[in-house]
Amino acid sequence: MAILILGLVLFLGTHAFTMLRGPRAGLIGRFGENGYKLGYTALSILGLGLTVYGYQLYRANGMIPVWDPPVWTRHLAVLLTLFAFISLAAAGKKPSHIQAAVKHPMLLGVKIWATAHLIANGDLGSILLFGGFLAWAVSARISLKRRRDEPVAKLPKPAPAGWRRDITAVLGGLVVWFVFGKYLHPLLIGVQAWPGQG
Repeated sequence: MAILILGLVLFLGTHAFTMLRGPRAGLIGRFGENGYKLGYTALSILGLGLTVYGYQLYRANGMIPVWDPPVWTRHLAVLLTLFAFISLAAAGKKPSHIQAAVKHPMLLGVKIWATAHLIANGDLGSILLFGGFLAWAVSARISLKRRRDEPVAKLPKPAPAGWRRDITAVLGGLVVWFVFGKYLHPLLIGVQAWPGQG
């Protein structure tokens, strides 16, 4: 559990630090843009690796139950993650109607993904993991609303005339959701997520 918590503190803490615009600007001024990005990337990778490894150790050593989710929450989680994948697929640099409507589809995707896993998992490690990601995504969205130093180029762009990018995001998200949920989730995570498996 300690490694999982350390990983979450490093990974989410690094991402949360970007909300502190003054201290962030101070580090960039001290180490330069490239130096800041290098340190940010290194800490993020280290934190993510420790989070994944720590969660695997936690599961292997026996999970700590907090509550027992009903079976239907697992089916709902599978459906919710479809919308998470579609939202993440719409988070590219090219604008779409989805992006224009939700403003920050990557953060929305993380919030949906984390919520889906929270309702389907009632153990302490999962609550810390997915609850941590949900708290970060909510805080990051609030921070973006209040931010005044972001370049115009990075702000959500207006919707384009056509729907090609939306269709691509929906189809791409659907395919990745199906392949990951049915085949890769059991292989990489060790959990059968798809109804009827295992």
